[in-house]
Amino acid sequence: MNGGLLVAGTTSDAGKSVVTAGICRWLVRQGVKVAPFKAQNMSLNSFVTRQGAEIGRAQAMQAQACRIEPTALMNPVLLKPGGEQSSQVVLLGKPVGELSARGYHGGRRQRLLGTVLDCLAELRGTYDAVICEGAGSPAEINLRRTDIVNMGIARGARLPVLVVGDIDRGGVFASFFGTVALLSPEDQELVAGFLVNKFRGDVSLLEPGLEMLRGLTGRRTYGVLPFRHGLGIDEEDGMGVPPRERSRAGGRGSLRGTVRESAVTPPVGADVLRVAVCAIPLMSNFTDVDALAAEPGVVVRFVDRPEELADADLAVVPGTRGTVRALAWLRERGLADALVRRAAEGRPVLGVCGGFQILGEHIEDEVESRAGAVPGLGVLPVRVRFAREKTLTRPSGTALGERVDGYEIHHGVATVTGGEPFLDGCRVGQTWGTHWHGSLESDGFRRAFLREVAAAAGRRFVPAPDTSFAALREEQLDRLGDLIEQHADTDALWRLIESGAPQGLPFIPPGAPA
Repeated sequence: MNGGLLVAGTTSDAGKSVVTAGICRWLVRQGVKVAPFKAQNMSLNSFVTRQGAEIGRAQAMQAQACRIEPTALMNPVLLKPGGEQSSQVVLLGKPVGELSARGYHGGRRQRLLGTVLDCLAELRGTYDAVICEGAGSPAEINLRRTDIVNMGIARGARLPVLVVGDIDRGGVFASFFGTVALLSPEDQELVAGFLVNKFRGDVSLLEPGLEMLRGLTGRRTYGVLPFRHGLGIDEEDGMGVPPRERSRAGGRGSLRGTVRESAVTPPVGADVLRVAVCAIPLMSNFTDVDALAAEPGVVVRFVDRPEELADADLAVVPGTRGTVRALAWLRERGLADALVRRAAEGRPVLGVCGGFQILGEHIEDEVESRAGAVPGLGVLPVRVRFAREKTLTRPSGTALGERVDGYEIHHGVATVTGGEPFLDGCRVGQTWGTHWHGSLESDGFRRAFLREVAAAAGRRFVPAPDTSFAALREEQLDRLGDLIEQHADTDALWRLIESGAPQGLPFIPPGAPA
């Protein structure tokens, strides 16, 4: 078998990532050797493979759904936004430069089509099936000429296409029809049908619409997935947060007001522990706090006002793709002063990667912002110099008497001149700093860290003795597999993956502009 499928969407955040992960987990439970693939990903949430390659976290989680190690082949092009107009281009796991959107779409993107097709071909030569994820919508007619992630890859590799629509947003029938009708005849030949996501209510009331859609397009619906709270994998960016929960802090949507917490289990001790994460601009790898939110009794909020730090037991300054910009934002909003006061009062503060750099004394940046010398918050004895070569490693070590595993993604090189050692960074009182992402996923270390935070905060909080973050992730992926198995036509889906799009699918006018 050499099967394949492209999971496209009517919009961004239609559910492509979770559907891809769910199909992968369903297939691997059937004994199929399967791998994920996304030709191009735009995300500030990334991961480091064992070979030292940087890829999107969504593809790393999809690899986990397949029960295989992630590699750079699974996400050959990663774009990391550095502002409104430019992104760092990461090719086969290594940064190759900064490009404006116009420069990338103006020629560089299309030249990468051969590279991504080669990566996909290598995966297809190794695995029984490769489940590909698209990006945005395949009907972005202004970008079709240079497309390498939606119909470009489908046409190049002759992949059948399944279009996912989020019915919770409304207008799903118009979105399905319009998506097909804006594609060229050659692209339409590969669009096999539709998958409805996040449906609430009685499916029988939806069925007449699905039959009418089939009559209008000649394409079937492969399943109706019900809405499920708390289902998902590592997000590509903060835009997955509902609009009502965003603000325009720092010129971007922030995660202010979003609460992540253990949904069912009450706290083990008498108190909850409140964590406030500063929603800084260009925030990267905010998935670091998911391990905290998985602990019973830990409530995680993203904040952008100093008063919201006042009652927090732990303040977190997360990673960012723009350290100097984030530092200026913290100062403009009064959060910098609030963090300095917390540190002086011995109230817990944790800085991760860019957040660690911000808490230091001095930053020398001629690479990321080109701002030169910039004073940090000065609460940790650390001096940072940005190097052109990016550090991409998977370190292991011990802290607080427990084993810790993590991964590093940064240009900033830190020189620690004091304090107590803490992973690759340092600790002064109750202020902690490290470049290590993912350290809180190490269960023993997370529990030890939370005990220290609770003691410093005067909270009668007790970490649960048996929370396994890895097991919770596996359970989540199994739930996604169950969703596909129980609510999609898996026999028809299998035929699609194995044999490709049905022959003779009708053309829906008007088609793509000439």
